[in-house]
Amino acid sequence: MTQQGVRWTADQVLALAPDAASRKAGSKLGAAGPWSEAGSSDEGTVWGLCKGSGSKPYQTVVDIADAAGPAYKCSCPSRKFPCKHALGLLLLWAADDAAVPPGQAPEWADEWAAARRRRAEKKAGDVSGAPSGSADPEAARRRAERRAERVTSGAVELEQRLADLLRGGLATAEQSGYGLWEETAARMVDAQAQGLAGRVRELGAIPSTGAGWPVRLLEECALLHLLGQGWLRRERLPDGLAATVRSRMGLPASADGPPLRDRWLVLAQYDTTDPRLTTRRIWLHGADSHRTALLLSYGAAGRAPELALPVGLALEAEVSAYPGAGQPRVALGEQFAPPAPAAIRPQGMTTSQAAARYGDALRDDPWLESVPVTLDRVVPAPDGDSWQLADADEDAALPLTPAARSRPGLWRLVALSGGAPVRVFGEYGHQGFTPLTAWPEGPGDAVALC
Repeated sequence: MTQQGVRWTADQVLALAPDAASRKAGSKLGAAGPWSEAGSSDEGTVWGLCKGSGSKPYQTVVDIADAAGPAYKCSCPSRKFPCKHALGLLLLWAADDAAVPPGQAPEWADEWAAARRRRAEKKAGDVSGAPSGSADPEAARRRAERRAERVTSGAVELEQRLADLLRGGLATAEQSGYGLWEETAARMVDAQAQGLAGRVRELGAIPSTGAGWPVRLLEECALLHLLGQGWLRRERLPDGLAATVRSRMGLPASADGPPLRDRWLVLAQYDTTDPRLTTRRIWLHGADSHRTALLLSYGAAGRAPELALPVGLALEAEVSAYPGAGQPRVALGEQFAPPAPAAIRPQGMTTSQAAARYGDALRDDPWLESVPVTLDRVVPAPDGDSWQLADADEDAALPLTPAARSRPGLWRLVALSGGAPVRVFGEYGHQGFTPLTAWPEGPGDAVALC
């Protein structure tokens, strides 16, 4: 696919930045001053030399035609991907045709791009030529049974821990401190119930967190009890709900849904981190199927995951769903074209419809924190010390989550609206609405808010 003339916006480029510092540093390099010998090819390679503090400029090259998102190579010592030089080069390419003209890639950039193509071809050959059914199904069945037994032991132990807490009173949770719950979570990890372990850690962090913490603690205890009982009675559950319980417990599953081919608009991309892992969430919208789907990718702590798809781009690809009732998560399959800018917008709904949608989703997954929704014709408005999205056509509004109120994206949303209705995609749950992307009511590009 020819990439000439297909230019991204600055917001789409900056959405690739691994952190705020890289975004700021990359923005400073988005001008022609420090760059020389920059160029781009029809194959989707962008390259350039960036003057640094040393005598030798940094060699920077980006492959923007990779269907799984751009790939980068830079001779600088940074361990961030993309580094500030790659971000600056892409900003220069997005803004100025003359500064990054079409041409023949230099040898160092061409060798890197050719090596990537060879690896991609070899990987495709290895996958297509892999023998089917090579694993021992009986051995796999025995491993699954042993893991299920360990998870059951963990669920039984947690039930006893919850019973002890309620028997002694919720005040004992404040007195015992976080260490006891961390110890319980560690035992859930040993039992190979990672999902339970995560929820136990969240429960242990609730005591003494402000007014109303006993209520929040009791709610979380009830959800944990429901999950444990769901696992212990999983054979009696409908298939979809049983799959959801297995997923919430943390058991691995493979995407087994039929492939769905569509032109997928990238609605939002953001990372969450913990001491062990960086998780990237990418929300997609099918132009024909009107389905909202979630891609998850992971990286070691402190490193961004490899998959990166800037907001506002669309890729033609197949996705397959993971098991579970109402499960939005999918696996990315065959890609038929690299991501490119698109004028697609998801259909919107009212704030009342969004609340009803979350309520419906809880029937299939009682542990669901939020659902993806696109609100149409809403106006960001202050609500005392908080903020809300007010429906322009009915007397209803959705409050913003505490996390959303503390992010710079709120002010980008307010500036985009200027008091007029906008369309907003985000996640809505029991804590409120988190805006992730917005569009003006008239013509205009998507604005990433996260």
